Amino acid sequence: MTHSAHGRQPLLHEELVVLHAPTQVWSSPTGDLGDMPIHGVFHADARVVDELRVEVGGEVPEPIGASATASEAVFVAVARGIDDGPTPDPRVRIERRRVVGAGTVVEHVAVVSALGHAVDTTVTFVVGVDSSDLQSVKSGTRSGVEATLAEHPGLVVATHGSRTLELDAAGADVAVLGRRVALTWPVHVPAHGSAEVALRLRVEDAGQVVAAYEGDPVLRALPATGDARLDRWAREALADLDALRMTRPGHGDEPFLAAGAPWFLTLFGRDTLIAARLLLPVDDGLALGTLRTLARLQGTQVDAASAEQPGKILHEIRDGVFTMPGEGIVLPPVYYGTVDATPLWIVLLHRAVAAGAIGLEDVRELRGTLEGALAWMRDHGDPAGTGFLHYRDELGTGLANQGWKDSGDSIRFHDGTIAEGPIALAEVQAQAHEAAVGGAELLDALDGDGAGDAWRVWAADLAVRFRDRFWVERDGHRFLAIALDGAGRPVDSRTSNMGQCIGTGILSAAEESLLAEQLVTDAFASRWGLRTMATDEGAFWPLSYHCGSVWPHDTGVVIEGMLRAGLHAEAAALAARLLDAAEAFGWRVPELLSGDDLPAPVAYPASCRPQAWSAAAVVPVARALAP
Repeated sequence: MTHSAHGRQPLLHEELVVLHAPTQVWSSPTGDLGDMPIHGVFHADARVVDELRVEVGGEVPEPIGASATASEAVFVAVARGIDDGPTPDPRVRIERRRVVGAGTVVEHVAVVSALGHAVDTTVTFVVGVDSSDLQSVKSGTRSGVEATLAEHPGLVVATHGSRTLELDAAGADVAVLGRRVALTWPVHVPAHGSAEVALRLRVEDAGQVVAAYEGDPVLRALPATGDARLDRWAREALADLDALRMTRPGHGDEPFLAAGAPWFLTLFGRDTLIAARLLLPVDDGLALGTLRTLARLQGTQVDAASAEQPGKILHEIRDGVFTMPGEGIVLPPVYYGTVDATPLWIVLLHRAVAAGAIGLEDVRELRGTLEGALAWMRDHGDPAGTGFLHYRDELGTGLANQGWKDSGDSIRFHDGTIAEGPIALAEVQAQAHEAAVGGAELLDALDGDGAGDAWRVWAADLAVRFRDRFWVERDGHRFLAIALDGAGRPVDSRTSNMGQCIGTGILSAAEESLLAEQLVTDAFASRWGLRTMATDEGAFWPLSYHCGSVWPHDTGVVIEGMLRAGLHAEAAALAARLLDAAEAFGWRVPELLSGDDLPAPVAYPASCRPQAWSAAAVVPVARALAP
């Protein structure tokens, strides 16, 4: 068995995942767990099993095929060790079915025989009980404290802190050696018949801060488009999104989407808000649940350690402190280090009303959060008085970059130099502008015309400053800088960030068209989607996390903005590329992919999947490709 003790983040691209938030199982395509660092049964922010293998008659079956949906997988193998048929045709097959629920994993193993005589054999599960926290797995290390195992007839119970794992193997012989458990059933397979056993894993954790959502569906099916490929992607994406539904303990009627697997199966302000917004055309309760969940956690005080400020919408929540060894990052359980979640909350509220997903009575209920979020943009979003929303990690242990491109090296000048903060991102100013205008309209709706005038003035002033400071001319291109650095200089690289300004209202129609024309050129648009950075920039690298890769949600947001701006041809051009990528990745679009322009897409090997906002991109793609 291979353990992740090498200090490297696990690669994900060739492994198989099935999930029902907050539970996920990562395995090889054969169904077994244990050969790769990411393998395991995870629940919330912990891995509870890191090995799970099947033996039949003392041998490992030989795999011949597998298929999977969001929460279920079937693995087919042959058992030649007990197959004494007269021909080379396999006559005994092993059908293994994995079903993942919230806090449960059921492993069914059926021995199916075409032999003319009965077979007596054994089926054994070998289980490695683990107690690693998610951050240890991500950093390629192991947690030091192991679970305590107790053996009972047909049952093994492992406890670790507030977490309990039960291995329910009724009818099996149990053998425990350290943290490894062998569960063996005697099996009688009739002639031309089958026999089945089942192992049931149950996990409970009183300390988890997120829970399964068991309420009514939150998304409607996307209407058939007439395009078989697009309809297939829509079905698979919506199934993944259904598996990512979560809520918070005690608030079971407030659904939201976990950001993604394996590292982000929790509430993320930015990701959750953007995914819900992209899904508004099929919304059936998701937007309201998302808005209410984040409203309950809105900042109320100034706390440098968590980056909390009055009115601010959080970045993420965890079961405990989340560290990133080697990166110097230590995040508290409730962390507010994001500059864009607050305006994005207002934008979702306004657009949800416009889409009919929520009503004015819901806005009235959320009025305090709305007013607090607007005030945060004015009072705390611009602490240095630059006239723009900006950020800087004050303690040096939080996220250095606090927009959606949140890696430490994502904000680059044309020559590749990393910009120094505080950083004012282009798309964040656009989001703040839309938030102020939309917030003003909502206040008018609540209190009468004119109630939001102060915020219209604020937005208009921001737009003037934005137009004056963010436009750059270089090498025959006129474009928006990705950001202003701490000295107020435009960070002059061409990036997809400028595409996320389209459709927000901060640009003129001519300016939006100018940017859209650039975004569909070969420098930006690969065969598989929009690159995060143009290929002629000094920092471009197709396998850079944020400086040359393709993020499907980024492409989706830009498509959404282009549609709002009436730029249908450009939106369709990008949408066609993303549809091709979806097909190439088996309809489960990853978090990101390489920015290469090859006949087949190249994986970003550490890319998460399923990812809520990547799956949600199918909706703007369908709208852009509609006849």
